[in-house]
Formats: sequence, C-alpha cells, structure tokens
Amino acid sequence: MSISPKAALLKEYALIARALSAPARLMLLEQVAQGERGVEGLAEKTGLTIANASQHLQQLRRAGLVTSRRDGKSVLYRLSDAVTLSLMELLGKVAERNLDQVGRILRGLSGGTDAPEAVSRAELAARMAQGSVTILDVRPADEFAIGHIPGAQNIELADLERLASRFGPEAEIVAYCRGPYCIFAHQAVATLRKCGLDARRLDGGLPEWREDGRPVQVHASPRKSA
Repeated sequence: MSISPKAALLKEYALIARALSAPARLMLLEQVAQGERGVEGLAEKTGLTIANASQHLQQLRRAGLVTSRRDGKSVLYRLSDAVTLSLMELLGKVAERNLDQVGRILRGLSGGTDAPEAVSRAELAARMAQGSVTILDVRPADEFAIGHIPGAQNIELADLERLASRFGPEAEIVAYCRGPYCIFAHQAVATLRKCGLDARRLDGGLPEWREDGRPVQVHASPRKSA
C-alpha cells in the first residue's frame, strides 16, 4: 500500500531526527564542523573505535548532514552545508530553553552561577577592529592549526589557570571553542573570572565565525601553547 505524500515527508524528516539521536553522532558533527577529517582522526578525537565512528558517519551521510570525498585511500568527511550547522545550533538552543537539566549543567560549568552574556560575533569583529579585545581559542592545538580567528591566542584549558597571569587586569577577554556543543569556552570563562579577569564567551565558535564569511587564519602545523 502506498503512503500519502504527507506521510512520506514525515518519514524523511524523521530520518534527520534519528541521525541526531545519538550523542556519538553529535560529537562527530562537532568535529567535522572544525574542518575536513578522515575516519581515523574523527575516531581518535571522539574516543570511538574506527568501526563505530564509520557506522555513525554513514548514518549522518544517509541523512544528508555530512558529505564525503575520497583522497587516495582515505575518505574525508565534512558538514554538508551551513544549514546543518544552523540545525546543530538550534538543537542546543531548544534544549537549553526547555530542559532544566541543561541549564543546571551549564550553571555548574560556571561555578554554580549564571554565566555572563555571550559576545556576539558582530560585536567581537567590531572590538577586533578597535584593537580592544584579547581573543582566546581554547581548542586543542591541532584544531587551532586548521583554522582560527585572526589574532587569537591558543591556550588549552588544562594550561589556562597556570597562564592566566599573562593577562593584565584591564584586559577584556573573549574565549571561544568548537561551536554549539563545546563546553571549553564556558569552562575557560569560569576559570578566568575566578582569577579576577574580565572574560566572556563568544556566541558560537570557529565554525559559525567562518560560516559568517569572516576571516580565518590557518597555521601550517599544530602549535602548542607556551
């Protein structure tokens, strides 16, 4: 028996929802949003086995959320388009608005208090033009090397408290990380404010900044923080 056009459409929409239903797939989307990567690199980043990562990536590809291309013997994955990134961001916003547990987790990252309001990407761009802001990229060094906001300093979270003294008390610091699911920037802001510094989080991360058409700087190889 044939199904109605409405039922057929809903079936396809549900395919997208099912693809987003596994935390492992959300982790993979977050990583693919940083830049094109192979299965082995994605497995290492997410803590999945190569076989498991490959299976999840196939689910994401069938739902049209990622695309792939062959490079020699490797298969490289990337986000399908900007709409996928918007969907990831919207999922996080809906969860934060409607799920009390999400709010509790985020407040826990901020030391039990509400975090200061995030800085918009337009506001950060304006402050960069004025030279009045210190930008902190708290992602791992290899992700920083793939692409980062021009002028950003790369300090990984584990080193942040030790290196916080390099920032003067008058510094205005904006921290960013991977995007809608990344908690590094929340943790960085909490650490810096505990050290008495004026720190806020960027609304979005490197993928959203890049998708806005804003400049991105690339290093030829990963650079470790001092």
